[in-house]
Amino acid sequence: MSKVISLRIRDPQVERLNRLSRRLNRTPSETAAILLDEALRTAEYAYIVFRDSPVVRQAYVGGTGLAVWEIMSLYRAYEGDLQAVATHLELSPVLIQAALNYATDFPEEIEAAIEDNTGYDLSRLSRMFPDLRVFEVESAAEQSPETA
Repeated sequence: MSKVISLRIRDPQVERLNRLSRRLNRTPSETAAILLDEALRTAEYAYIVFRDSPVVRQAYVGGTGLAVWEIMSLYRAYEGDLQAVATHLELSPVLIQAALNYATDFPEEIEAAIEDNTGYDLSRLSRMFPDLRVFEVESAAEQSPETA
């Protein structure tokens, strides 16, 4: 269900809204609704901010370059060990918890982002990034005592 709400905004705000609407390929009304939702989420969830990514606007953890979905993906790789994720990223556990809080309440959004960013093969990545270079690194477990 949605409701129509009328508000007055100044001419410079209308111009900025129209510019963003064109960039997002949305109507000004749709864009204003998106921005309002993002502002409400930012007010309700500590450390969560919204930014443009190469693909879409999405939730990030403020003060980092990490989208919430990236932290959740790593959280799963560490089998739910919040401290291990914080150590890996060299971030406060509070920031990791902020991402978890947001992801818990918006699971469809986070799952879609994880799915969209999983399964890139080298061929597809090379098309996206023509100067891509691949490096192979041994894990600490694979290294011989002489190279460790």
